[in-house]
Amino acid sequence: MSEVVALVHDVFGTVVDWRGGVTQDCEALARRKGIGGVDWTEFADSWRGEYAPSMNRVRTGELPWTDLDALHRLALDRLLDKFGVTGLDEADKQWLNLTWHRLKPWPDSVPGLTRLKQKYIIATLSNGTVRLLTDMAKHCGLPWDTVLGSDLVRHYKPDAEMYRSAIEFLGSGDPGAVMMVAAHSSDLVHAAAHGMKTAFISRPYEHGPKQSRDVKPEHDFTVVADSFGDLADQMGA
Repeated sequence: MSEVVALVHDVFGTVVDWRGGVTQDCEALARRKGIGGVDWTEFADSWRGEYAPSMNRVRTGELPWTDLDALHRLALDRLLDKFGVTGLDEADKQWLNLTWHRLKPWPDSVPGLTRLKQKYIIATLSNGTVRLLTDMAKHCGLPWDTVLGSDLVRHYKPDAEMYRSAIEFLGSGDPGAVMMVAAHSSDLVHAAAHGMKTAFISRPYEHGPKQSRDVKPEHDFTVVADSFGDLADQMGA
């Protein structure tokens, strides 16, 4: 069996709390602009709900290659109209769209990743762009060794090109040398189909207190952990 040399990570929901971060920025902008009557947590959930469908439009060829920032902006414009949000100028909308660059990590993420970094290469494998993931890392101190984003291969997970990029870039072509780390079973299942090892991180409140999916591992993954500290323990870091 190949020895793991690199851990690549899903980011949104696994490493950072997108729901809390987006809600917080929306509320801050609303206070600044005097906007009331909007449930900003519902807005955040709806914005995230546009994530997979918008990428699928690219994956199926309905849209040409469009990076995640642009997809987020298309969804934002639709949702501002749907929720009846007015009074925002273009600078406000650009600032709000960049909330995805400013998301904060779960409390265990930075200390756990710092431990893992002592023994393994740690990197992203995210549908975000390299710039988005780099901005996020600088904003909140995520200690990546390198950043792999969708714009490097112009594909979105679960396209094979994404997983193969990690295998080639960091595993020198050996899929067993790379472990995919995620809080989403479907991501790990696709990674395993390409021969990668897998680690499930439990994030039972990613979608709020009524979360009904990914509250526990749904398959037989290589490692199952309840935090990045637990993962570091199990990986000998």
